[in-house]
Amino acid sequence: MDEINVLFDPFISPNPKAAHIDIGSLRPDYILLSHAHDDHVADVVTIQQRSKAKVLAVVETAMWLNSQGIPESDLVPFNFGGTVQTSFGSVKMVYALHTNATPDGQYAGVPVGFVLKSGGKTIYFAGDTGLTMEMKLLENMAIDWALLPIGGYYTMDVDDAILASGFINCPNIIGIHYNTFPPITIDTDAAKQKFADAQLNLHLLEIGQELEL
Repeated sequence: MDEINVLFDPFISPNPKAAHIDIGSLRPDYILLSHAHDDHVADVVTIQQRSKAKVLAVVETAMWLNSQGIPESDLVPFNFGGTVQTSFGSVKMVYALHTNATPDGQYAGVPVGFVLKSGGKTIYFAGDTGLTMEMKLLENMAIDWALLPIGGYYTMDVDDAILASGFINCPNIIGIHYNTFPPITIDTDAAKQKFADAQLNLHLLEIGQELEL
């Protein structure tokens, strides 16, 4: 984003499928956290302390991160409906239907999603969420790309993600939260076909693969 690096929900070192990724080489300018479950925050402290990235998160999650060693000056705590201006554009915090607690069992506030505006593009990062009518509030935001969970079990599955694409009026989808653990393993070819049948574009990236939006 305009030469700015943004990282979402870093879960790298505990993930055997990401063993080829050197987290020491990651230098994000911003880290956005949808919630504080371990498979979304496992590497946030390590990466932040090396990169000095600003971390955007809901208030209670940000407070917990401060207790884990991230300086208050590097935290941007905000809440539903809030919009933060950054060096690449704006980030609005929106609703997500999920749960939220820290790896050590503390209350971490609500789970969230984000709508980013940068360089004339609008991108929706849903985070972990079930299908919810709240998504229809985003349909007039002219979303160009959406990152939607498709693995089911803990979040939306493929069929619900197709409905969500209609709710937000966005045909360009990047699938997230699938094939990491056995309960969220999916048939990727079948998923792509279902999206294609619905006149939607589903992109499923390999870990480390790039896609120009």
